[in-house]
Amino acid sequence: MDIPKLAPDRATLAERLGPLRARGGTVVFTNGCFDLLHPGHVRYLAAARALGDALVVGLNDDASVARAKGPSRPILRLAERAEVLAALAAVDHLIVFDEDTPRALIAALRPDILVKGADWAADDIVGADEVRAAGGRVERITLVPGVSTTELIRRIRGA
Repeated sequence: MDIPKLAPDRATLAERLGPLRARGGTVVFTNGCFDLLHPGHVRYLAAARALGDALVVGLNDDASVARAKGPSRPILRLAERAEVLAALAAVDHLIVFDEDTPRALIAALRPDILVKGADWAADDIVGADEVRAAGGRVERITLVPGVSTTELIRRIRGA
């Protein structure tokens, strides 16, 4: 994949974030599958980006999406999902992770702000403890009601 916003590994991404951090900039992190990008995703990512100076999106690889969402997912493969996300102005950096949760990625990147959707209970947000321990904060963003990849799949199937 030749996507300029996509970091090949955690060390490279940390290096890319170095100048921003040196200036005192705020790094925001969120993660997800982002399968079948829809208006809810776009609004969520714009709101996350508005919280800081750079938005890093941790993108589940195909195997971790299948483990989380079932064998019929993802609909779009990793390269396709990354390309679409990278086209959004709100997204400054992308990084792929293959673990079931982004905990290790969050611990390695140490974002100033961790963002998840308001559908996540505060106590269930993976990486929240690590971010808070490093002096950061966790924000929950209200989602667009009735808009989700699962709902889009239902509509496509005529359900």
